[in-house]
Amino acid sequence: MIRRVFKKSALITCIAAISMFAFANPAFAVDLTVYTAVEAEDLKRYAETFNKEHPDINIKWVRDSTGIVTAKLLAEKNNPQADVIWGIAATSLLIMKAEGMFVPYKPKGIEMLDPKFYDSDATPSWVGMDAWVAAVCFNTVEAAKYNLPSPKTWWDLTKPVYKGHVIMPNPNSSGTGFLDVSSWLQMFGETGGWAYMDALHENIARYTHSGSKPCKLSASGEIPIGVSFAFRGARSKDAGAPIDIIIPREGIGWDLEASAIIAGTDKLEAAKTLMDWSISKTAMEMYNTAYAVVAYKGIAKPVRHFPPETLSRLIDNDFDFAANNRKRILAEWQKRYDSKSDPK
Repeated sequence: MIRRVFKKSALITCIAAISMFAFANPAFAVDLTVYTAVEAEDLKRYAETFNKEHPDINIKWVRDSTGIVTAKLLAEKNNPQADVIWGIAATSLLIMKAEGMFVPYKPKGIEMLDPKFYDSDATPSWVGMDAWVAAVCFNTVEAAKYNLPSPKTWWDLTKPVYKGHVIMPNPNSSGTGFLDVSSWLQMFGETGGWAYMDALHENIARYTHSGSKPCKLSASGEIPIGVSFAFRGARSKDAGAPIDIIIPREGIGWDLEASAIIAGTDKLEAAKTLMDWSISKTAMEMYNTAYAVVAYKGIAKPVRHFPPETLSRLIDNDFDFAANNRKRILAEWQKRYDSKSDPK
């Protein structure tokens, strides 16, 4: 009897030791497929910091522009391939929530977030991380070659002097592009918004499929003016690019980067762990190195090179309008302007 008890005890100890080894050893880690539109250069440091606390979860990033990731997720609705969405526009998540694509989950520490940053349901389907805002990247060196004045308003970009010197993102593939189009329709009205885009189209050299690319091209001197977002402008300027970051006087569009758990995942506990970490103070402080607005209350610090007027010019964004009219807006935009889009 004593011998049998000893053998049983030894077996339990052995199983426990193997289990501890498995969770501590990356070879036994849970692979979590995460779809994201976060800037590619930041993904490694986010994963490394997450793994310091959770070495048992291996993040497998699938990264592309917001519009492309959104289309991919909707196409996979009945056969989901992702476990988690991390850092996708809230306007896209509203569409997917309506399709029943998420597992509602209230992450630990959500009470520390500004309520504007998460779904208003008792158990939220999505939770925000930070906000990104529209901006114009203006290369002062290239502009001087063409005697281009610094634009102050969105309508300035429709002046003949800028013809062929402006690049912006295609809203069908870029969340930043859709953010711009949606905000113009809200600021200028349906008729005025399309009239503005008709006039702007005359000056557009091309539409990219990435929201950050117009600013990158402006920073490198390929084009004087790139309609992009402030984070990319600030990072390019910090690297020494001769650009000004312009916040047009009429106001600027913005959106939330947010996360959600995909319904059907067989790795729910690991997904919840990532969601918890995504809104932690540690994660929020990392977001704040690039984004001036983060969800966690009271920790945001000014970001180098962000114009001081940025926050005061955020429009009163109607996320429901953007989500509910997304398909119609994108179809109309494509019909009118897609002839100048980069090849896919």
